[in-house]
Amino acid sequence: MAFPKPPAILSERDLRAGELDQAPTSALLRLYAWMHFARTGDNRILDLFRQGLIRGTVTGGQGNEGLIVPLALLADKAIDVISFTHRDFGGHLIWSDHLCDHLNQYFANAGSPTRAREGNVHHGDVKNRSLPMISHLGAMLSNVLGMTDSQRRLGKPAVGFTFFGDGASSTGDIHECLNLASLLSLPVVFVIENNKYAYSTPVSEQFTAGTELWKRAAGYGIEGFSLDATGDVAATTRLLAAAIDKVRATSRPVLIEAHTLRLRGHAAYDTCDYLLPGETDAFFAADPLPKFRAQLVAAGHAAALEKIETELNAYIEACIQVSLAVARPEPGSMLADVFAPDSSAFPWKPEPAAAEQLTFAQAINHALRKVLAERPESLILGQDIGTYGGAFKVTEGLLKDFGRAKVFNTPLCESACTGYAIGLALNGHRPIEEFQFADFSTEAVTQITLNAATYHFRAGAAVPLVFRLPAGGGLTMGSFHSQELESLFLSMPGLKAIYPSTPQDAFNAVLAAYEDNNPVLIFEHKGLYRRGKHPVAWDPGYREVWQPKRLHAGDYATFVTYGEMTLPAAEACAYFQNEYEKSFDLFDLRGLAPLRLDAIKASLERTHRLIVLHEGRRTHGFGAELVARLTEEHFFSLEAPPLRIAALDMPVPFAPELEMVYRPARDSLIEKIAAWIG
Repeated sequence: MAFPKPPAILSERDLRAGELDQAPTSALLRLYAWMHFARTGDNRILDLFRQGLIRGTVTGGQGNEGLIVPLALLADKAIDVISFTHRDFGGHLIWSDHLCDHLNQYFANAGSPTRAREGNVHHGDVKNRSLPMISHLGAMLSNVLGMTDSQRRLGKPAVGFTFFGDGASSTGDIHECLNLASLLSLPVVFVIENNKYAYSTPVSEQFTAGTELWKRAAGYGIEGFSLDATGDVAATTRLLAAAIDKVRATSRPVLIEAHTLRLRGHAAYDTCDYLLPGETDAFFAADPLPKFRAQLVAAGHAAALEKIETELNAYIEACIQVSLAVARPEPGSMLADVFAPDSSAFPWKPEPAAAEQLTFAQAINHALRKVLAERPESLILGQDIGTYGGAFKVTEGLLKDFGRAKVFNTPLCESACTGYAIGLALNGHRPIEEFQFADFSTEAVTQITLNAATYHFRAGAAVPLVFRLPAGGGLTMGSFHSQELESLFLSMPGLKAIYPSTPQDAFNAVLAAYEDNNPVLIFEHKGLYRRGKHPVAWDPGYREVWQPKRLHAGDYATFVTYGEMTLPAAEACAYFQNEYEKSFDLFDLRGLAPLRLDAIKASLERTHRLIVLHEGRRTHGFGAELVARLTEEHFFSLEAPPLRIAALDMPVPFAPELEMVYRPARDSLIEKIAAWIG
């Protein structure tokens, strides 16, 4: 069924401040039309929810129109970047798409922009730089920072717009993003939608009395101010226009505390019984929409308003009927859409042609150099990776040779930096982010697992982003610098991962991960960084690093491991060959996600015995998944129970004598296998 044709006034999605002086009637009626459209749409959506026609819940923007409508009209929809939140239905309507598209999202039907995979306002329009929100408050801001910077790097004078409430202003992500935007001089308008309540928590229980949130801007060296978005709409529009123009011209961020309203509670199920006596009446008395209407009526525009309202109301009802008739969603390609499609191989130059003797760390450095030299969309970010060259000197010399635009330090804000990298990746750049230690990536778990990893499934957008994670123990660094986190991350869908064990594989892994259209984790065992030099050259089969590699041939058992554990595993294989005359088919898994196990399954069909070794802890460790995958098809042909060898279920101890007991090593490995052989 065709979508109804919008009224003519809805074709005007832009506004310039000068129009308020040059053509005030047209500008004011346009503002009112979009405010009425947003309010009536929100009210009808609430009605439909109460009728059981919309599932989940709805979070309305009633009372927020005096802020979001002027701002969305003033933004440059051709280049700017935005991420709307719960109260910004009017902004969604202005930015892009037909009302039926937005209604289809609420109805979660087959026409939903997210294919019914996300609820109500949790959608955007990534191709038009409207980034979808997630429920983790504050996590969307850094994505806007990254995409805005990407636009600027592409030569477009874009401004980014972020929104968060008075409650969310307390979250760490907000402060990380304000600092990062100031440090990098990013043109972002930060808007606090202060409606006095975070769900049911009043500002009196969030901040000390008299706190003015906009004054926090001074702590980040940026401008800030407050405005009353319940007052005169034209005045609000002028204030916002001046701020946007200044940010666009200076490329300096600004923090705006907009005092606004939440007339219908947090969500449809909110009883609002926490409000003080008379507070609801005070909210409705401050409602900007009827005040604005009364002002226009007093100016002689009653007939024009009635015409606008009649057209818009009829249009909304027609759109509701069309969307109600759309079919329910089909599962379709849900599972396949977890990952973006495979990319074509990049046209890498076949260099270095001659093998060089390199350490593991040097091989990664060479691969990063190749990426930076040959790929214009590339950049590397992380803590201390610039002049210092990274905690393990892996990025040494890259800043000097490629400049700060391509290689730059970030402050200590792993969540914001990761979200910033996601925004860059969404807009055509391909960032590589280095974490000092894999352990510190836990500060960015939301961004990695719930944002980057889910983007393609929920929004159809690829996130080509590489995370480099120095991992593993054996170096006497203790619990906070020695973790193996593959099991933690890979329990979440949408992430790919490689764990190389040789310099050549490390070189290949960087290239293979870089050209992938999905977020990829590269685990780099710190104990391998400088454990000898080995030949590294251009390998036209670099993509084979996603596949397991057989390191040793045998017929007694199939032995699977990865990372630094390949070294004691190879020693154990040699020992049992010499002492027991038993040979193992030893595989270096390399690609942890997606798992490609065909060669290993074929080996297991021949050997009928399985050993799995990994450094991470045993309980819920990655080996459990490997054993399950490999034995569920071959259980009845096994001649022995699978042997799973891993670290002890405890934090990583510090002293070397203790750590040797904690993690698998050659002697303990041989002891366990010998006992298993019997």
